[in-house]
This record gives sequence, C-alpha cells and structure tokens, in this order.
Amino acid sequence: MPATAAQILDALPQTQCTRCGYPDCAAYAQAIASGEAGINQCPPGGAEGVARLARLTGLPPLPLDPAFGPEGPMTVAVIDEDWCIGCTLCLKVCPTDAILGSNKRMHTVIEAHCTGCDLCLPVCPVDCIRMEAISGERTGWAAWSRPQADAARQRYAFHRLRQSRDQDENDARLQAKARAKLADLPAHSLHTDPVMLEKKRAVIEAALARARERQQGTGSR
Repeated sequence: MPATAAQILDALPQTQCTRCGYPDCAAYAQAIASGEAGINQCPPGGAEGVARLARLTGLPPLPLDPAFGPEGPMTVAVIDEDWCIGCTLCLKVCPTDAILGSNKRMHTVIEAHCTGCDLCLPVCPVDCIRMEAISGERTGWAAWSRPQADAARQRYAFHRLRQSRDQDENDARLQAKARAKLADLPAHSLHTDPVMLEKKRAVIEAALARARERQQGTGSR
C-alpha cells in the first residue's frame, strides 16, 4: 500500500525551511505522495532522511539532489544586537516563532526553538543575522532528533494558527472601517459630486463583497 502524505510528513525533520522547493514540510510530503517530487530534496534530513523515505515509500534510495542544497550540521540563527534595528521582518518569517522582539526593539533568538531554516537571513535589511553550527561533525538526522522535529512541528502549527487569526482580525478591522464609510459616505470623502460618491460607494461595496466571498471560501474548507 502506498505511503500516505501523513506518513511521509511524519518522516520529515519539520524544519519548514522550504529548501525542498515547497512552502513547508506538509506540502513536500503531499508532493512525494502524489509522485510530483523526489524523496531526495530535503537537505536537513540528509542521506538518512532519503533512506527513511525510501523505506517508507518503496522507492529506490537516491543521493541527495545537490540542486536543493547540501546536507550539513544543525545551525541556529544568531542576531548581532549592535546592528539589529528592530524591523520585525525576521519575526514574520520565522516558522516556529523562535525570534522575540518588537518594532524598533532589539530582537533575539530562542536557540531551543530555532530549526536553522535560514528564512530570516534574506529578509534582514542590515544583515545582522548569521547562522552558527551547533552539532559539530553531526549532520542530517544525526544532528536533529525526533523530539526536536515533533516540537518544531507543533510550533509551526501554532505559527500558522496565529497568522490566520491575525489576518482575520485585520480583515475584520478593515471591513468595519469600510462599513462605517458606507454609512455616511459624504462625511468620509473629499468629493461632493453625487456621481463620484456613487462610484466610491460601488468600489467599497465590491471590496466588501470580495471579503465575504473569501471568508465563505475559508469557512467551507
């Protein structure tokens, strides 16, 4: 019986690094299950990771595809506090919420929660983040344990939930603002021409209709 996406996901290291070419480990697992991706695209899992996936799927083991990066030691992000400007960009992309900080305040990394995904590096405008190896000569699964993978998976799930909640709250604020404008459009517009006001009303009503459609689509999934 072919391995399911859920079974394949359980065998991945859960770093959520996107090096495999997919937005997260779950998407990569689904791609393997459907035959759209190879089992040798996960550098954090390394050669042992490929072997595990081969045993699980029944596919022949292959060398790690160098196009997706090399196998390496476990790394963690380190922020140079003297250069950090508190832009919060790294907080937004960290898949496990391993970075603490706030706007215009110095950020810091919780080492135990960092998966070494590298996603914070390209978004830092002042290049104040570096990756440090912490596993010595150990690489791949030899540098990353099952408990660490399970913890990273749980933190990523919470990260996704928080992002969805924040987006819903922001959408609700924008919709409330739009409805307030519709209730008394002349008071919220620089235009006095009735034709222009009706055009603006139509634009706002269309935006609200699209928002309702998105919400209904999200709720139906």
